[in-house]
Order: sequence, then C-alpha cells, then structure tokens
Amino acid sequence: MEFIGIIPARFASTRFPGKPLADICGMPMIERVYRRAAAVLPQVCVATDDIRIAEAVDKFGGRAIMTSDRHKSGTDRCFEAYSLSGSDAEVVINIQGDEPFVSPDQINRIMSCFSDSETDIATLVRPFDVGQGFKALENPNTPKVVFGKDMYALYFSRSVIPYVRGAETGKWPAITPYYTHVGMYAYRASVLERIVDMPQ
Repeated sequence: MEFIGIIPARFASTRFPGKPLADICGMPMIERVYRRAAAVLPQVCVATDDIRIAEAVDKFGGRAIMTSDRHKSGTDRCFEAYSLSGSDAEVVINIQGDEPFVSPDQINRIMSCFSDSETDIATLVRPFDVGQGFKALENPNTPKVVFGKDMYALYFSRSVIPYVRGAETGKWPAITPYYTHVGMYAYRASVLERIVDMPQ
C-alpha cells in the first residue's frame, strides 16, 4: 500500500501569522515538519496558498504545491494538493504544519491502521498525563477524545469529557483515563474525496 504525506501550511494564521516560517534553532518550522515526515514517507509535499511558504520549501529541497486561498479547512487543502500531486497513493496522511516535533513513530502508527481493510479514516490519541493536572486538561487548545471499545472515536471536544459526576474537578484525571487528540489524520484517498464533496 502506498502512502503520501501532505502538510497543509497557511501564512494567514489569526493567532500567529507566518507560523510555518517561524525560525526554530536556525530552521523554519515547516522544514522541521517536512524532514520528519520524509524520514518515514517516500512521498511528502507541502500544500500552501502562500508563495513565501512555497519558496521556503523549494529552498530546502522539498516539494510545495500551490493551492487555493479559499479553502475552509486543511482537509480541503490537503485533497487539492493530492489531486495536483500526480500521486496514486491509496492513503493520504494529513500532517499538521505546526508540529515540528512530530515523531516518525506517530506516522508509522497511523500507517499501521490501514493494514485493516476496514479502516477508511484514522487519527491518533494519547493518554493524558495525570501529572499535568486538571488545569492542563481543561485547556481548550487540547482537544479531548472519547472512543468505544472498538477504538472508534465517539466524540471530540474542547471541553473536558467524560464528565465525572460527584467529584471535584481537580480529582478527575486520577479517577478516569482521559485521551487527547494528536493532530494527524489519514484517509483512504477515495474517502477523502467524498469528505470534501460533502455539504458544509
């Protein structure tokens, strides 16, 4: 089975404009993400709507694909880049452009999900570190995930779920396991196409 990693990268971020080009110890963030992905995947490209990002990718020898500036989500941008890439990979891995420390192990884990022919979409979660305490758990920038016994995700929430009735919030992480979302998705290409064609 063939895989392609696509890294959506926008310049116009509300909270941090130009984030993909932020210097991290002498290297743009987007280069760090790209190099980590390319250590595992034979095909990697950056999907961007900004020439400054495309030029930065070209400069370090990566591949950038210019996409529309009208996309509502990274998923839409990812599919357009896949369509323009000429790749016939069966699975598209959407790797966040602001994850400079993405681990090759994470990419390998998400790829392994597709050894099951029933898998159409996969994403990663990690157990919440109880030592961080409830304040870290309730941070809305850390999405929480609840899934069933079959490991199918049931809910994604920026609020703390599950709710622990009858206990002080500070004790919740010690009472029940929590899982937080790792911002990486993988799709069978045919399913990704169906998703972007769905009504908004």
